[in-house]
Amino acid sequence: MDQKIKFTKMHGLGNNYIYLDLVSEEMALPALNELAIRLSNQNTGIGSDGMILILPSAVADIRMRVFNKDGSEAKNCGNGLRCVAKYAYDNGLVTSKTFTIETLGGNVKAEIVEAGAVSQVTIDMGVPRLERGTIPMAGDLQDQPVINETISLEGEEYRVTGVSMGNPHGIFFVDDIFSSPIQQLGPLLADGHPYFPEGVNVGFVEKITNQEFQYRVWERGSGITQACGTGACAAAVAAVLTEQAKKGEAITIHLAGGDLVITWDDATNHVLMTGPAVVSCEGYYYDAV
Repeated sequence: MDQKIKFTKMHGLGNNYIYLDLVSEEMALPALNELAIRLSNQNTGIGSDGMILILPSAVADIRMRVFNKDGSEAKNCGNGLRCVAKYAYDNGLVTSKTFTIETLGGNVKAEIVEAGAVSQVTIDMGVPRLERGTIPMAGDLQDQPVINETISLEGEEYRVTGVSMGNPHGIFFVDDIFSSPIQQLGPLLADGHPYFPEGVNVGFVEKITNQEFQYRVWERGSGITQACGTGACAAAVAAVLTEQAKKGEAITIHLAGGDLVITWDDATNHVLMTGPAVVSCEGYYYDAV
């Protein structure tokens, strides 16, 4: 028998997910990993980069769970956080423009900057984790950061900077974003490699100015996406770590789907991300289970 599942499809800069509101409505859902795969299928499902559940929380105002299109569960999602924040505010799940969201990567603070059909939302992504062991990345000195470290892949040498924003990121700076080896290194590293045994989001960054960078990403569990919020944060942090940008200054990250503004705050050491959240459509999915 088909199960009728109410959904909202939202995107942040083209990074789109199917959102299920389990606060307003109780749903007896099938296996979540398998449901995410079916929903994400563009031919037989709705089509998306994955599925996000909006849930009650015992430690924050709202809780978010993120499933990639391959069914794997992610610890965090920057674009998803902005969309969850917009949905929660628009639908009365929260009453204040400032509130907290629980994720597997920790609790974050959200602020609705501008409400409307297209909202601008600022997310406090917290303190970036830079130690090798927190990425995690293989090698010695697990309590030390990975900054511009040379690694060898398929006979070529590359320099990588590691940053975790709840999700792991390997950042590679390139001279030309459009000729970056994303199709080669993305699938090689994303879902498990001796350097990154638990997988990693693979990001490529081109510097334009000290406050402006181009960014493209191969996301673990999803492949190439239009945008990655945690990746944009990681790119800005990596730019500061490699002395290509200044801490405390707003940095514009140009993604395929649009722009995010990232600030690594001097006083708090927290990373702030500001960008849009948009509703694409709403409806019902009939799941044959």
